[in-house]
Amino acid sequence: MTQPPARPPLPSDDKRWKLVNATMRRNGYAGHALIETLHSVQDAFGYLDETSLRFVAASLDLPVSKVFGVATFYHIFMLKPKGRHTCVVCTGTACYIKGAGGLIEGLQEHYGIDPGETTGDDRLSLLTARCVGACGLAPAVVVDGEVLGKQAADTLVATLEELS
Repeated sequence: MTQPPARPPLPSDDKRWKLVNATMRRNGYAGHALIETLHSVQDAFGYLDETSLRFVAASLDLPVSKVFGVATFYHIFMLKPKGRHTCVVCTGTACYIKGAGGLIEGLQEHYGIDPGETTGDDRLSLLTARCVGACGLAPAVVVDGEVLGKQAADTLVATLEELS
């Protein structure tokens, strides 16, 4: 009779790791639970760091490269802490044609960050999405969960500057 592989110790005494471990245990530490486990880590900690990716890989008996590949493939996963505010620029076809590129350029110039980055003061994270489902409002952005349509770079920057 073969023994199941030994599970790695939790990375720290932080109680949030117990929630992550419960997700993996509920799924029998199976590799097919990778995405659910990554969601669990991100829900608990706000993002996926190298420690969490290595812990998940060891716990699910998967190569770190596979775990990192999944974490970087899906745009919903964050590898760095998010800022206090988030701005997601839709880059779907309708939004792109109507000026999403100009929105991104305006934000890059004003804040000095690229999509996927957070300002040095952790005030704003700039993200992109393939589609936010608001094509009639193109170009659309989502600021802190609120969809804003028919945006121009200068008005978007003004809106973001009003945030505390």
